[in-house]
Amino acid sequence: MIWKYKFDSETVNLLFFKDNMIGLLGIKCVEVGNDFLKASMPVDERTKQSAGLLHGGANVTLAESIGSIAANLCVDQDKYYAVGLEINANHIRTKHEGFVIGIAKPIHIGQMTQIWEIKIEDETGKLLCMVRHTVAVLPKSAAQKMHFNLPKTN
Repeated sequence: MIWKYKFDSETVNLLFFKDNMIGLLGIKCVEVGNDFLKASMPVDERTKQSAGLLHGGANVTLAESIGSIAANLCVDQDKYYAVGLEINANHIRTKHEGFVIGIAKPIHIGQMTQIWEIKIEDETGKLLCMVRHTVAVLPKSAAQKMHFNLPKTN
């Protein structure tokens, strides 16, 4: 298991996916595995562009959100925090309605950087967007308290 804390999808939704842009877009964590974080996002008026297609920026928002949250759950919250450094998205196909699923898996979890692969699929498993997200792992100053009070794993 890659996680530094014990948590489930409900905890992720309560701590990270409400009262912010993630929640406004209807993104919800639906599953946490030993080495992945999975979230859904509706394809509706909040996430479509003017032609009625899923907005590419919504895909990137989904990917960066789950990649950054996953990255932060892999570091010691008392000492470090992770922030987005670079993101690359390849939009393969689009969608008009329903929902999409983003699955974030680590490619590299280092002391100073992490690289995450996020696949965004439709309900049938067809690949819509492939994303690579790099995050920087930074030391916390004494003034920074971004601690989520999750129990640590052993």
